[in-house]
Amino acid sequence: MIKLDEIRSKLQFAIKHCGYNQSELARRLGIHYSAVSQYLSGRSMPALDTFANICVLLDLDANEILCVSDNIRIDK
Repeated sequence: MIKLDEIRSKLQFAIKHCGYNQSELARRLGIHYSAVSQYLSGRSMPALDTFANICVLLDLDANEILCVSDNIRIDK
């Protein structure tokens, strides 16, 4: 089962090690720097569009951040 804490942890790690400071990352994403601070502290998670933009900007695999693997199937 996928857990929010695991997603939060992977996202925090990626942001901390991306090479941008919080202000620069926020500017590139078009969000307030305090939002980045909240993601890093675990107080909040980005909106889906912001999450997608973080993945594009930092060249991240969204499936990896979301802890999704090929072994998980969702049957309709």
